[in-house]
Amino acid sequence: MFDLDLLRSFVSVVEAGGFTRAGERVNRTQSTVSQQIKRLEDDFGRPLLNRIGKQVTPNEDGERLLSYARRILALAEEARDVLGRPETEGAVRLGIPEDFAAYRLTKLLAGFARSRPGLRLDVRADQSVYLRRDLERGDLDLALLKRDAGEKGGIAVWPERVHWVTSKADPIDAQVKSVPLIFFPSGCLYRTRAIHAIETTGRAWHMAYTSSSLSGIQAAVAAGLGLSILPEIAIQPEHRLLTEKDGFAPIDKTEIALVAAPNANPATLRLAETLAEYCDDVQAKAA
Repeated sequence: MFDLDLLRSFVSVVEAGGFTRAGERVNRTQSTVSQQIKRLEDDFGRPLLNRIGKQVTPNEDGERLLSYARRILALAEEARDVLGRPETEGAVRLGIPEDFAAYRLTKLLAGFARSRPGLRLDVRADQSVYLRRDLERGDLDLALLKRDAGEKGGIAVWPERVHWVTSKADPIDAQVKSVPLIFFPSGCLYRTRAIHAIETTGRAWHMAYTSSSLSGIQAAVAAGLGLSILPEIAIQPEHRLLTEKDGFAPIDKTEIALVAAPNANPATLRLAETLAEYCDDVQAKAA
C-alpha cells in the first residue's frame, strides 16, 4: 500500500524543486520531508530524485512515480469528498398528471428538491392510467392520480372540478351531428367520461384531435377544432365553458387521489405531506 503522506511530500518536493520549499507547502520541516523521501526511496529500493546542491529534480523512476502519485492523491481526495458529504435521503419517484405538471406544482417540487440536497427527485408526468400501473409495479413511490370518485386507498383525496369547453372565438355548434372531440390518447379518464356522456344522449361523436400533451389539447380547443373536458386549472381565457343549456351535462364523480407505495420511505412521506398541503390550498382557493 502507498503511504499518502509520503506521496504528498514527494509531489511537493518535485513541484517546489527543493526540500525547504516543499516543507512549507506541506507544513513540515525540511528534515522531516527529507526523511519521508528517504523512506519512500527505501520502499521502492531505488533513488527517485537527482540532488544537485539545493536543486532537486526527479530521475527517470521519479518521473514514472510522479504521474501515478498525482492520480492516487486525486482519487484519495475525491473519495474523501464523496464520503464526507451529508448522508443522502435516498430517492423519490413521483408521478403526476400532465395538467398538474404544467402549473404551480413544478415550482413547489423544485423548492422541495432544493431544500433537500441529499434527495434525488424523479418526477414523471403521464396519464393516470399509466401512473397507477407503475405505482402497482413498484416503478413509482408516490403518485397524484385522477380516478373515479369513491375508490378506496390513498393518503388524501380531493373532488375534481372539470368542465366541457369549446373555443371562445370559434365555438363548435352544439347541435352538430357528430361531436368532434379533443383528448389524450385512449386510457384518459376524461375521454372515457366524455364518450359515455355523449353516447348516453344518443349523439354521434368522432375524435377530431388527439394529443399526448396538455398544451396541444388546449391549443386545439382554442382554435375551434373540437370540444374537450378540462379541469378548472387548465381552462384558458380562449376557452368557453359549455353547460346543460348547450346540451352538455356536467361531468362529475371524478377525484384526485394522492397514493403512496406500501413501502414508502420517509422522504416519500415528507413529499406526500407537502403535496397534500398544496392540493388543500388549491381546493380552498377554488371553492
